[in-house]
Amino acid sequence: MTRVLVLYYSSYGHIREMAEAEAEGARSVAGVQADLRRVPETVPEEVREKAGFIADDTALASPADLEDYDAIIIGTPTLFGMMAGQMKSFLDQAGGLWARNALVGKVAAVFASTGSQHGGHEATLLTTQIPLLHFGMMIVGMPYLFEGQKSEDGIVGGSPYGAGTIAGSDGARRPNETDLAGARFQGAYVAEIAARLSRTESRQEAA
Repeated sequence: MTRVLVLYYSSYGHIREMAEAEAEGARSVAGVQADLRRVPETVPEEVREKAGFIADDTALASPADLEDYDAIIIGTPTLFGMMAGQMKSFLDQAGGLWARNALVGKVAAVFASTGSQHGGHEATLLTTQIPLLHFGMMIVGMPYLFEGQKSEDGIVGGSPYGAGTIAGSDGARRPNETDLAGARFQGAYVAEIAARLSRTESRQEAA
């Protein structure tokens, strides 16, 4: 069984919707188990309530959990052109895994949301990949096999660097079907690559 972790942080629910689609895509691949987990919140509860953050009962992940998966798909909103601090804090706690090379060779991917198409969408996807490369992971994007990212029918998120959605300046815009289809595509694409690598490793161990 190939194991995929969809790990996310979401303030207003956009990334959670995308994360659910990523997991759905990964589960569509035979022999793949996909788990949905969120990183811990670092914002005080009174600030969350004042800002209107959503309640989220998705199970929490710990940095130690990452070692148990063949692939990790990370979802984060964009804050000032970078990943959310909650996600960065979580990754910063994985130094022990880095020291043991525990994540080397695992598959990784990123998806994101931003307030506008030019609000750091691609910057967030690319810079979130940087710590994953330090962990020795193999980065998977969203190739143009998913043609939805080339749509001219309206605003769509995502790029060759990963799936995505545009929330709008007030957060009122939800992921549309093209955004969600991109997330499902990326989830399945990551799962297929991870499963292929797992089969290769199994054959090598059996030889």
